[in-house]
Amino acid sequence: MVTFSEIQTMAFDLPKADQLRLADNLLSHAADDHALEPEEILAETIRRDEEMENGLDPSLSVEEFWAGVRRPGQAK
Repeated sequence: MVTFSEIQTMAFDLPKADQLRLADNLLSHAADDHALEPEEILAETIRRDEEMENGLDPSLSVEEFWAGVRRPGQAK
């Protein structure tokens, strides 16, 4: 069976458009009744990606993100 890490690595190697389609499909599959429509999610994903690419959004680096993640029971 393919591991999550292997799938993630392969997904990151996809062209940007295919990554967005994959994300849209995954979100559509996991969405509940109150979630946005897939088209709205994809449009928002594209908008945010463009903001980050153009420097309009002060996004976190991978290291900054993980530094802010706490495991359950971990002291603050």
